[in-house]
Order: sequence, then structure tokens, then C-alpha cells
Amino acid sequence: MPSEHIQWFPGHMAKTRRLIQENLKNVHIFIEVLDARVPVSSRNPELRKMTGDKPTILLLNKASLADPVQSRAFVRQYTDDHTVCLLCDCVTGEGLNKLPDAIRDVLHERVERYEAKGQTGRHLRAMVVGVPNVGKSTLINRMSGVSKLKTENRPGVTRDKQWVSTKFGIDLLDMPGVLWPRFEDQVIGENLALTGAIKDDVLDVEHLARVMVDRLRTLYPALLASRYKLTDADGLQALSDGDLVKLIGKKRGCLLPGGIVDNERASNLLIDEFRAAKIGRITLDRPARDESPCGTDAGKEAPDA
Repeated sequence: MPSEHIQWFPGHMAKTRRLIQENLKNVHIFIEVLDARVPVSSRNPELRKMTGDKPTILLLNKASLADPVQSRAFVRQYTDDHTVCLLCDCVTGEGLNKLPDAIRDVLHERVERYEAKGQTGRHLRAMVVGVPNVGKSTLINRMSGVSKLKTENRPGVTRDKQWVSTKFGIDLLDMPGVLWPRFEDQVIGENLALTGAIKDDVLDVEHLARVMVDRLRTLYPALLASRYKLTDADGLQALSDGDLVKLIGKKRGCLLPGGIVDNERASNLLIDEFRAAKIGRITLDRPARDESPCGTDAGKEAPDA
């Protein structure tokens, strides 16, 4: 499944790019929501070009599904003089208590100007951006305290901009998810597909499952073996990707009449269990100059959100 075969840039994404550019002047700060399981792959390089000199807060969402050792490494990598990076889980709300103060700290000069003019209650305005299905609307619903925006665990639900006020004196502008016109690295496209940023109905699920087992036996062999009761005798490292998917399908009873493995069913099972963190807490990307081990009993730690 080469990346050019993924039909991932429909017309509404081009519209989103225009919406972002048209509303730059209306916001003070950007909140880019990333998927903590793929913090490199879910960071849109086009957004960095569009935001200009506006400050940015990066939220590593779904941190409870990601390897906490890798998540902390990414927070260190992404935090600098111009960017604040926080871990969170927008479904549970974990870590989001840090966001309002972080926004005010970054915009402290603007806040001080408002206060000097006697405009203490004047709201700050933030644009929430990110790839599809990363949790932007869930974040806004959490911050507002009510479910004002429709959310579903699939890309493409939000199709237009929406302003929402919060009790923190911060107005949030929700943007539809946006990808960029071309993936230079096929791995990025595959990672986004595995985490659900690209609609499943345009993907080759059996190819994705082969990609998944290849990544897991390299990065998290112990978690893969434990979940599917694989042993050295099963040839975990020696089998081809396709044969490993078949073996897992056989062990989990994904069988057709005659005992033939149902590859599609086995592939869907693998991807669904990865997305639900049933295999374990997994991060598919690695920080630059990462020196930490890939394996991962560390993935059993509690999140540092």
C-alpha cells in the first residue's frame, strides 16, 4: 500500500486550509493536538508554515494509550522558547488542567495589556488544529464543560469552523482535521492509517496489519508475544509479516470453514486491539536522537500527564 495509493486529501481538507489562513487574525495562539502514539507522524508540517509567528501549544493527546517513556521524551524534544508541549487524555480530562495556565503564561504580555486597560475579563482566543480523529472536538467539549461539538472515533466528523467559549476565559475555534498534500515518507502515512486519522474504508487493512506486526516485533516484541501467546517456538522473529498475522489469527480463532485463517478478520482484530491499547501502551514514532530502549516493560507505567 504505497502512500500515493491512500486517497486521503478530499476537498474539505483544502477548505480547512483556507479556513485556517482566513482566521489567523482572529486568534492569539494555536493549540495543535497530536496523537501521543505518533507524535511525529501526526504533526502537520503545513500547519507550522501557516501559523506564522503565532505561539503554539502542542498537546500530546491519548497519552494513556502511548508508551509513557517515549511520551516524556517527546515533551522534552518539543518544548522550547516558542512552544509548550503537554501530555493529556481528552477523553478522561487527565492533564488538561494545565492547559489554561499554559495559555495565559504564553500570552502573558497580552494578558498584562488587557489588565492595564481594565479589561480583566477579556477572553483570549485559540485555534485548535490537528490531523483528523486526533481528539480536537473532545478537547473542546472537555474545556467547555458540555458536549457542544459532535465527536466520533473516526475522521471527518467536523466539517466547518466552530467557536466555543469556556469557563477559563478562553474561546476556542475548532477546525476540521487537515492532512497535508503529500506524505514524503510512507511510514508517516501508515502510522496515520494505523491510528485512525485516515478513513478505514480507503485502506488495505491486510497490508496495515502486516505493517503493524512488523513494527511491534521490532519495537515491542514482549507486548506482542504476551498478548497473542507467542513463543520462540512460533518463530516470532523468523516468520514473514503475513505468516505472523496468520499465526495470530489462528491463535485467536479467526477461522473460515476448513480451518483456513480469515486474514481480513485477523487484520481487523490486530488493528482494533492496537487502537484500544489492548496489546499495550505503544508509541510508533521515536524522538530525534532517541537513546532509550525500544522494548517495553516501561510501557506499563502510569502516564505522566
